[in-house]
Amino acid sequence: MNGCSAARKGELLALAQRLGVTFHDIGLLHTALIHTSYANEAQGRVAHNERLEFLGDAVLELASSTYLYTHFPTLPEGELTKTRASIVCSAALAKIAARLGLGEYLLLGHGEEMSGGRARTTNLEDAFEAVLGAIYLDQGWETARDYALRQLAPEFDQVRHGENLQDYKTLLQELVQKTPGSTIAYELLEATGPDHAKHYRYAVVIDGKTCGEGEGSSKKEAEQQAARMALARQKK
Repeated sequence: MNGCSAARKGELLALAQRLGVTFHDIGLLHTALIHTSYANEAQGRVAHNERLEFLGDAVLELASSTYLYTHFPTLPEGELTKTRASIVCSAALAKIAARLGLGEYLLLGHGEEMSGGRARTTNLEDAFEAVLGAIYLDQGWETARDYALRQLAPEFDQVRHGENLQDYKTLLQELVQKTPGSTIAYELLEATGPDHAKHYRYAVVIDGKTCGEGEGSSKKEAEQQAARMALARQKK
C-alpha cells in the first residue's frame, strides 16, 4: 500500500473516522497525504499526491459551480466565476485542511518538515484537494461532491450574506486614501511552481510598512488575500 506501515494504517483509520469517510482502500488516503518532497527522498519508491490533487481540484470546481448555479439563479456568469474563485481560493482550502487536521498526517521530506511545511498554505490546500480526489476514486462522484459541499458550507454562507463578494483591494484603497499622503503598494514575495501552475505570495505595503500577506494561484488572488488580511488587522 505505497509503503504504508501498520502504524501508519492505524493513524489513517483514525483520520478517516475524523473525516467521516469509511474508505474501501485506505491506501488512497495514504497517497493523498504524501508530499512530493517525501516521495523524492524515497527515490520513487512511493507515489506523491499530485495526481489525486488534480482529481480533487476538478471535483471542487464542478461541485462548487453546480451549487452556485443552482442556489444563486440571479448571479450572472462573471459574478459566478468571481464567487467560485473566492470560495475555492488557497486560503479557504487551507483553512478547511487545518480544521480537519490534515497537516498532522502529511508525510514530508526533511527539508520541507524543517521549514514549516506542515502548516504551509500550499501544502494544506493541496492535501485537501488530494483527499477529495481519494474520496472520489474510493466512493464515487456523489459522495465526493457532497463531502466537498459540506466542507465549503461556511464559504457558501458568507456568499449568502454578501460577505464573500467584496473587492478587498478596493476597500483597502478607499481606507488608505482617507489619510492624505498615505501610499499603498503590492510587492511580490514569492512565485513558485511551473508556468502552468504558478503559486504567488504577495505583501501589501502601506506607508512603507507590511500590513498583510496573501497567497493564491494568481497574482490577483494573492493581492486580494493580502488586502483582506490588512483590513482584518485594521479592524482590531
